[in-house]
Amino acid sequence: MSCNKILKQTGHRLTPQRRLILDLIHDAHTHVGAEEIFDYVQARAPGVNKSTIYRTLKLLEQMGCVFKSEHDDRIIYHHAEEGHHHHLICRSCGKSYECEEALFSPVQRAIEEKYGFWVEFRHMVLSGLCSECRGRK
Repeated sequence: MSCNKILKQTGHRLTPQRRLILDLIHDAHTHVGAEEIFDYVQARAPGVNKSTIYRTLKLLEQMGCVFKSEHDDRIIYHHAEEGHHHHLICRSCGKSYECEEALFSPVQRAIEEKYGFWVEFRHMVLSGLCSECRGRK
């Protein structure tokens, strides 16, 4: 279901600010940081303040339109239509690998069995060292 329909069904409008944010996140085809979003919106709608952008991002996340993750003390977003996917990012060279969601299924089951807790692995960003950088150290 499109974000526009989701917003309408929940009594929210697709305001120009929301449209700008969604367009950027959707068209980027990569993860976009909150500061990048702010700069993008400010360049197109200078009157929009940071608090409006952060409230919009929070609403879009709550509605399931975008996913939020943290990487290197930075909040990043990606469009939910891209589906659940996970990344391994080398903290030395910055290389990024997309990994299958199925890799997390055993962890998800183990947590549920041990703690009775269902983890929602929507978008994981894990840092470590790639094989090339590990070989150099």
